[in-house]
Amino acid sequence: MAKISASSLLLILLFVSAAASRTKIYSINNEDVHATDGICKTMVEKQGYACQEHLVTTQDGYILSMQRIPKGQSGEAPDKPPVLLQHGLLMDGITWMLNPPDQSLAFILADNGFDVWLANTRGTKYSRGHKTLSPNKSAYWDWSWDQLVAYDLSATFQYVSDQTGQKLHYVGHSLGTLIALAAFSEKKLVNMLRSAALLSPIAYLNQMSSLLARAAVDIFLAEDLYWLGVDEFDPRGEAVAKLLEDICNKPGIDCTNLMTSFTGQNCCLNSSNVDVFLEHEPQSTATKNLIHIAQMVRNGNIAMFDYDDKDKNMEHYGQPTPPAYNMANIPNDLPLFLSYGGKDMLSDVNDVQVLLDSLKDHDGDKLVVQFREDYAHADFVMAVNAKQAVYDPLMAFFKLQ
Repeated sequence: MAKISASSLLLILLFVSAAASRTKIYSINNEDVHATDGICKTMVEKQGYACQEHLVTTQDGYILSMQRIPKGQSGEAPDKPPVLLQHGLLMDGITWMLNPPDQSLAFILADNGFDVWLANTRGTKYSRGHKTLSPNKSAYWDWSWDQLVAYDLSATFQYVSDQTGQKLHYVGHSLGTLIALAAFSEKKLVNMLRSAALLSPIAYLNQMSSLLARAAVDIFLAEDLYWLGVDEFDPRGEAVAKLLEDICNKPGIDCTNLMTSFTGQNCCLNSSNVDVFLEHEPQSTATKNLIHIAQMVRNGNIAMFDYDDKDKNMEHYGQPTPPAYNMANIPNDLPLFLSYGGKDMLSDVNDVQVLLDSLKDHDGDKLVVQFREDYAHADFVMAVNAKQAVYDPLMAFFKLQ
């Protein structure tokens, strides 16, 4: 039986969407406490780019960190609209800057004249604030991606729109695509949006081919943690490590190449960036959020969180089952750029096809679909050739909108 070492555990979790101590950031009685070593200082300014730190408060009280890269290395003011970058699960805004500047989407966009904004969802290192709650309290972690749709995404969209006075482009990766698709299906945010680029899109998940991810679902990993009172899924925590160890003990699970088993065979990563990964990632999320994602895998649908109790569902939704997010309701004239990979075992090609089938009535000139046979999940944010393969076509798409 294979055991998961500490470094292997980090790699498993790191690549869910892609060893510094976690900085505590929270707000009590409206008194903000914010880290002094924010993303601007640690990742942006040292590369020669101007950067601004911003704080955004959601309607349910979470205080989110955002970063703005207002211009490229040339120092010239942007001549193109703002772009909001939204990371995936267990990651933060640093997702977009893990490679050198000429290979990292945040810097590439800035150098091409876009006004770049980085989002960081609740619970991540620089977005652990709340008007009244501390991250040490279970109530702080009482959320799933439903709340990222309803509160985080709407707050960041509105803030960028207010600050710039312009409609924005959006780029999401992995979970960052799911929350966008869910919002768009409810006709939310589209009045502030020029177009959206969805990299490694996550919508339907029941054909997901990742053995490790499916094993986590099959052994009810997130539910076990929740029942144990672990409300914060901290990838570096002992409770998570102990339960994840069970995954490698399951028959048919090969723990000798954990990253590939989890995400699929990424074609084009530079192994020298591992130190950068481990310095900044992975990030915490709510255990409830992982339960919600596991429900999607089991049920094969895109619906709100299921409380597994008709009375509780009635209390929250006014009906015994959770309401569904209907992808066919996404406005047909909304410009969308979807890029997915043939080796991606999290955003499986069969699940992506189900999503595309639901968009069959989309205006033909408003939907661009790119398929990269050699790409897996992490390639879309970290491949050394992503600029030529994905980002250049993405920017060309933006320029047409």
